[in-house]
Amino acid sequence: MPGTVVTFAAGQWPHAEIFVRVRAPRVNPALEGVAGVRQALTVVLPVRLHRTPDWAEGPIPFELGSRRTDSATRSVYFAAASARVLYGTPGRPCRWHRFLTVDHDELHLKGMEILRTATARSPGHALAVLHFTVTRPLLPVLRAIGHRRTADPDPLSGPLAPDQLLGDIAELRAGTDTFALGRPYTIAFLTPDAQHTPALRTAQDAALPQSADAWLWQLASRSTPKDFPLAPEIASEQLDQAVRISADWSSLVLRHGAAFLGHRADSGEGDFYEFGELHARTVYLDAILLGSLQRDHIDELTDDLSEVFDSVRLAGRVASLEKNIAVFRSTYWRQHLTAHGPANELLLAFQSQHRLPARFNEILAEAADYSRLVQTQESQQISGALGVLTILGLPLGTALGILQVLGDESLTHLLVALALSVAATAAVLTTRYGRLVLSSLRGRAGPQRGS
Repeated sequence: MPGTVVTFAAGQWPHAEIFVRVRAPRVNPALEGVAGVRQALTVVLPVRLHRTPDWAEGPIPFELGSRRTDSATRSVYFAAASARVLYGTPGRPCRWHRFLTVDHDELHLKGMEILRTATARSPGHALAVLHFTVTRPLLPVLRAIGHRRTADPDPLSGPLAPDQLLGDIAELRAGTDTFALGRPYTIAFLTPDAQHTPALRTAQDAALPQSADAWLWQLASRSTPKDFPLAPEIASEQLDQAVRISADWSSLVLRHGAAFLGHRADSGEGDFYEFGELHARTVYLDAILLGSLQRDHIDELTDDLSEVFDSVRLAGRVASLEKNIAVFRSTYWRQHLTAHGPANELLLAFQSQHRLPARFNEILAEAADYSRLVQTQESQQISGALGVLTILGLPLGTALGILQVLGDESLTHLLVALALSVAATAAVLTTRYGRLVLSSLRGRAGPQRGS
């Protein structure tokens, strides 16, 4: 029989005693062939809206017992400004959902969402969210979506092709389009059974084995060690970013994917992991979507900064840029969503992966530099205007004062005085001081020394 060794005790055959020693099954640390007890997959795609969806408003209201995760339920996890961005307001929706069942290649679509992510330049931009359950090994599916070398064909094809699912509502944005992801963003959720010891704690208070974080990395990065061998020198630094939600499960957020992995055996229906999957599909997903919104707006602000000097109206461009920064800061830039810790930690992990805090600080510093430049130019123009008034007014005032003192009321003498004033003004403007005044009035730097 497979997996057994039969031995016989010493002695004669008729009196032999039979001992059966059953070897423990070998544990395969590789994840590629593993199908978890519970496998959920959320795929986020950048799309361009053609029209307002005629779907139900709000996010998908997944249900678990008496709990219904609609907009009102989810909003309590987020600051008011963040909730408005994620769920809209009465009369001004920004998110729509549709329940839809499609089965293809052991992927089972449960429903879709669209979140409008309009920016000043791109009012039609949005994110499409597809919710799946997976009944075959999850990692090969993730590798195929990520178009890894030697991976299976992309499962988002045929009846699951985004263009077919979205119809005339939206189209998939090309990977070269601004803000478009090179590949869809994936959020994987997997719980192990008792045989999946590489992911399990040996006891509730025991430390995780290194293999657990290796599985978590593979799910989040959509790769095997052959696809992307993580350098040992940086492995600990990368894996230290994992979010330990509880002793039961962890999460890891990377640039192109995120993953949730259980650390005890899933007992099936009624297990806590039902609630964990619900949170991964709702509140934790929304934290990552908010990070995506922040990234897109920071990308646009960066583009705006690079084009400041493309217009002759520098003051107007800088004023518009400062307004856009203020709107972004008050509407989207939140680093603390809620008192509920894991959602905050997931958002901070996403921001860290995309360097969003550092990039936004650079934007603020650069915008402040441009603002000081505009203020300097305006001060120079004001000084130039005062200088012109001085150059024009001094000769004219002197001439008129002399005529008044002499009591001369002759029109001819007045015209001669005016002509002499104009000539004196023109002569002054040809001097270095005059050229400096004129250049200041035009908003440019004055002549260099020795010019």
